[in-house]
Amino acid sequence: MSDQNPYEKLGVSEDASFDEIQDARNRLMEQHIGDGKSTEVIEAAYDAILMDRLRMRQEGKIKVPERIRFPETRVQSLPKESPTKSEQSPAWLQRMLDRPTPTDVLLPGAWYLGLSAASVFYPATGDQVLQLALVVGVGISIYFLNRKEGKFGRAVLFTLLGLIIGLIVGGLVANWLLSQVAFINISSEQFSTVLTFILLWLVSSFLR
Repeated sequence: MSDQNPYEKLGVSEDASFDEIQDARNRLMEQHIGDGKSTEVIEAAYDAILMDRLRMRQEGKIKVPERIRFPETRVQSLPKESPTKSEQSPAWLQRMLDRPTPTDVLLPGAWYLGLSAASVFYPATGDQVLQLALVVGVGISIYFLNRKEGKFGRAVLFTLLGLIIGLIVGGLVANWLLSQVAFINISSEQFSTVLTFILLWLVSSFLR
């Protein structure tokens, strides 16, 4: 049997159809159940025929049905990954937003927490303290932003925007809130300073 070609081993002619080859292979496998050596010979002959037909197809000599699959050419399609939120967001937003490490969040957070405490617990008349705290807060924001990308001008721009927005919004919210809640014993300047620190912390931690 070793001298036979793959077609003879399966008992089919060289012009047999794929259905005939498949039927012959299945019939022989049923006949030799439990005979490991024979089943190996049958499988090898079947694979050899498939590879021969593949070669003939590549040479344009035959047309292989689409349902015939060759192990050597079987390609597993990779599952399509659903786009993440960052991939769905605009490119300009992706360039601005950062994925900070815990250190990038906690370290500036500790600084701004200390500055907020100093601003609140100093007397309301201590305007110099508030001004000094704001200067230090601006410097901290510029430092941490510049450390990420090394773009000093960008760091200054984002920090100044955060400072301006924080002071304006903080002042507006403070005037309304302090007029509604009598037990808050801080001035509007102190409140807007703390709100500014929160905004600067967000800027320095989550922007780049």
